[in-house]
Amino acid sequence: MNDRRTAFYLDKQNAKWLGVCSGIADYTGIDRTWVRVGAVILTVMGGFPWTLIAYWVTAWVANPKPLDLYDSPEDAKFWQGVRQSPGRSTGDVRAKFRDIDRRLADVETHYTSRNSTLSDEIDALR
Repeated sequence: MNDRRTAFYLDKQNAKWLGVCSGIADYTGIDRTWVRVGAVILTVMGGFPWTLIAYWVTAWVANPKPLDLYDSPEDAKFWQGVRQSPGRSTGDVRAKFRDIDRRLADVETHYTSRNSTLSDEIDALR
């Protein structure tokens, strides 16, 4: 696995303050708003000093997210899935490759079979 794409980063592009909540949202695939609301509720409901300490330590320790980390939104979604469940992600990739292999075998079978209609169409194109 590519450690660079599976690591936690501060998301400074979408940050409200230091980018910790938006980094958590990017890492987990949860909406940023819900992560921020959860952090505020956790702080207000009794975790006052500890949530702020954890927030500051995370902001101090974590690296900012590189601008070229993902090529597309689909790429970002894929890597979020890899971080959440690597086994399921590899299974999905294997299933896609099996499907491509099966379809390629079907094309090869169709092309190499004795199909007079196909031969007539190819001859007509020449």
